[in-house]
Amino acid sequence: MRLILRMMTLLYIGAIFVLADSPMAKDLSRFNPYSLLHIPLYGILSLLLIFSFPSSPKIPSTHPGISLAQIRISEKRAFFRTGIIALAIGMADEIYQSYLPSRNASVMDLFLDFFGIVLALFILYYFLKTRNRKTQKA
Repeated sequence: MRLILRMMTLLYIGAIFVLADSPMAKDLSRFNPYSLLHIPLYGILSLLLIFSFPSSPKIPSTHPGISLAQIRISEKRAFFRTGIIALAIGMADEIYQSYLPSRNASVMDLFLDFFGIVLALFILYYFLKTRNRKTQKA
């Protein structure tokens, strides 16, 4: 399953770069005047990325030498790492667009990429946190 997610992630990243130079990008710009499509585009990318990485081991909190806080730190690192990688892809895309004759790079687009990444990861983190609370109570 993880291999399929990795392939989907690579195809998605490739599509971002290939479609940046397509005539479809110009057509979309008429319907997307404020570049708001960057938010879901990079939100989806960050979700694909986080599920593509090997998951942190599910170690019970009773394991000697490993505290529950350490496990939470590793989960936070996974979210942080995913955000950094997704943002680096967004930066690379903006640099690539600066070399395309029909496109231009924009700091606003990069900000919208960042917003989409943070929003998607926050929603996922909140969902997992509330789900874990419900399973611990049961």
